[in-house]
Amino acid sequence: MSNLVKLTADCLFCKIIRGQIPSSKILETELTYAFLDINPLSKGHSLVIPKYCGEKLVDIPDEFLADAMPVAKKIAVALGAENYNILQNNGKIAHQVVPHVHFHVIPKPSPSDQEGLVIGWPNKPADMEEIKTLLAELQTKL
Repeated sequence: MSNLVKLTADCLFCKIIRGQIPSSKILETELTYAFLDINPLSKGHSLVIPKYCGEKLVDIPDEFLADAMPVAKKIAVALGAENYNILQNNGKIAHQVVPHVHFHVIPKPSPSDQEGLVIGWPNKPADMEEIKTLLAELQTKL
């Protein structure tokens, strides 16, 4: 394992990576581990996890993130998924259950709400002055 890898003793996903908890491993790289979800939203629902224990995206070094997306892509292709979601949640109120960054690859085989990810998207018209102010603020921070 790479010396960049950072795993903790009590993390569920770290235990899976170390083989202490069984999983249906799909693919493993030096920096990423991918397996089938045991509570799938649809057939082929998979999890792609960095081999770096961090709760939120900002906690994960870029090289791990750069490795994870090609793995997610390979899984989507292998599944033959024409329609799918790549989902990553940050924090409990954003629906993150396991406090280790992970990406869901969720095939959406039909337009029904019976399988795959179902999303409510409560969008509303934005105040363009607020958008301009926010844009200026963000640009100064990047």
